[in-house]
Amino acid sequence: MERFDRIKVPSAYEMVAEAIEAEIVSGRLRPGDEIGTEAALVRQFGVNRSTVREGIRVLEQGGLVRREASRKLFVCEPRAGGLSTRISRALVLQDVTFRELFDTAMVLEVGVVEGAVFHADAATLAALEQNQERLEAAVNNPVVVAELDSEFHALLARACGNRVLEMAREPAALLFFPSTEMICRRVPEGAGRMAQAHRFIIDAVKARDLELSRTWMRRHLVDWRKGFVRAGREIDEPVERIFARYALSKSQS
Repeated sequence: MERFDRIKVPSAYEMVAEAIEAEIVSGRLRPGDEIGTEAALVRQFGVNRSTVREGIRVLEQGGLVRREASRKLFVCEPRAGGLSTRISRALVLQDVTFRELFDTAMVLEVGVVEGAVFHADAATLAALEQNQERLEAAVNNPVVVAELDSEFHALLARACGNRVLEMAREPAALLFFPSTEMICRRVPEGAGRMAQAHRFIIDAVKARDLELSRTWMRRHLVDWRKGFVRAGREIDEPVERIFARYALSKSQS
């Protein structure tokens, strides 16, 4: 019987990417710092150009490095949207269900509105009011309603005072978007009920009423679940790839 597993030796390009990433994560390289050119990295690492190029490609995909017209490479901060899109794709490939999305939203979206009660400033409240005006004017347009619902929750997330919570909710939120549009198409009162819930949530946040904001966010999410079922879908079905492709394309447009 063999007792030991085969040793996995990382590829040279992975070692290049990991070495540069370690400098970034440690803070020794900061956003905006120059890393150099491919030629300079070839000399420093003692590897061929294709190895460096592949390592840089990995870092670019992760949003850690950008390439300027001068061919020099610079450190950059990963864009939250790019990270969220990749996580959303992973969720779809794992066959997560709409129930899982709903259960997650009940934790994260309620947490978001709790934070917004304490941290939302005048600019955020004004943006929420503008969003509400546009929503009420668009109740007969499912696409616009779904877009405004997504924007509404994103505004609350940015106002919650917790960047970790804001980023944590985004991957699942991306997958909600097309289901919201579907509900508004198939359930006549869906858009109107959404607009009503948003109105009460905004008022609760403006009043700094923690319990009322929680209550209306929960009602809003439970209403989504009811509408989803009334639209003829099963809450325990996996998130469909066609839904996911649409949601992810909208997030990148």
